[in-house]
Amino acid sequence: MLRRTKIVATLGPASNDPKVLEQMIMAGVDLVRMNFSHGSAQDHMKRAETVRAVAKTCGRTVGILADLQGPKIRIGKFENDKIILHKGDTFILDAVFDGLGNQERVGLDYKELPSDVSTGTVLLLNDGMLEFHVTKVNGPEVICKVVRGGPLSNNKGINRKGGGLTAAALTEKDKEDIKTAALIKADYLAVSFPRSGEDMRVARELMHAAGGKSLLMAKIERAEAIPALADIIDASDAIMVARGDLSVEVGDAAVPGLQKRMIKMARAKNRLVITATQMMESMISNPIPTRAEVSDVANAVLDGTDAVMLSAETAVGDYPVETIEAMARICLKAEREVEDSVFDRRTGAQRFMRVDQSIAMSALFAASHFKVKAIVALTQSGSTPLWMSRMNAGVPIFALTPVEETLSKVTLFSGVHPIAFHSKAKDQTQELRNAEQTLFELGLVQDGDLIVMTLGEAVGKSGHTNTMKIVKIGDLK
Repeated sequence: MLRRTKIVATLGPASNDPKVLEQMIMAGVDLVRMNFSHGSAQDHMKRAETVRAVAKTCGRTVGILADLQGPKIRIGKFENDKIILHKGDTFILDAVFDGLGNQERVGLDYKELPSDVSTGTVLLLNDGMLEFHVTKVNGPEVICKVVRGGPLSNNKGINRKGGGLTAAALTEKDKEDIKTAALIKADYLAVSFPRSGEDMRVARELMHAAGGKSLLMAKIERAEAIPALADIIDASDAIMVARGDLSVEVGDAAVPGLQKRMIKMARAKNRLVITATQMMESMISNPIPTRAEVSDVANAVLDGTDAVMLSAETAVGDYPVETIEAMARICLKAEREVEDSVFDRRTGAQRFMRVDQSIAMSALFAASHFKVKAIVALTQSGSTPLWMSRMNAGVPIFALTPVEETLSKVTLFSGVHPIAFHSKAKDQTQELRNAEQTLFELGLVQDGDLIVMTLGEAVGKSGHTNTMKIVKIGDLK
């Protein structure tokens, strides 16, 4: 059974070895995430080359997601690497202190913090593990009372409860990293902490100026992003439900509902969506997931996410391959519980503005009414299989394309499987024969199978899909 939900794995020390990477890809990785918070431009270029080379060896297409660091809203370092704070302690976050921190104060990477807070502001550190209440702002000093204590170590992040930090989404480092992402031909570019659609539009301009063609992904992790969600989705090609920072800012209880809402909104707007953060966290050090993690992954699948993402599990974990195998197994089981839902009220009432979108929907409708083995989209840009992926057809969708960039981007499309297809046909009939032969040779179809195919009269041209055919394998020979 072909898996519909895609798996994104973060690269890191645990997955640097090409042999491990090969095992991860064979276990089911569809897209790799390169975290630009770590490493140099040269590191990223080398890693991208390795991923593509190993994927080719495996006979698979694997996409690349370049994830920008975003603003560093963090504390500095301590003399002894960490301290222990207790409830009732007074502690100072000092924007001008450039020494090593101690039991009384620590410096800040984010120098604007004193301007962003006032008496009564609640600050959450280390993913919300520690809670500070601001009692006074004295110039560059933010004087806090510790409400929930614990260990605090070097470079831990700071969130303001309810949002409100003014840090720009794109830093100077991010702008340079966008150039690197363009250079390595990243398929997707993730923008951290966007507050509005304008942040995404600026990132797109910078990407285009650098000569890149990456699809833009907005990481929804700020409280301010929630009221601006529609605008952010409109300005993006995909979103990531980044549950870590988002949970700290809006409260953990709000996140499950927001996850469902974001997935629904993204799909309604024909955008892709990844669900991320702590999905299989226990597998960093354990060979099997917890029951809660199994349910978490399965529920994201049932919600309709395009992909589920692994972070530390595959970047620094002890069981990167086993984690991917477990995630793939969970996704497949959950997908069997998803009812085929090709047409809902929204779709039935929708007016299609493009011919190729109408053809995509017609193919889905036909596939749902005949016992077909697959839907086959002959595509240049990937637009037709993208529209198809927004609904569950109940059968695999094969995107046949000669365009390498399209092959890589399709790796994130739910239910869509990329196949390199180089046909020199000059008419539709020969194109259909060549496509049928390709599928037959790959063992994806056999004589007598019924398939739905979409293609264009103008063979080999982008944006010209205008034909849908129901074909029985063998009849064209």
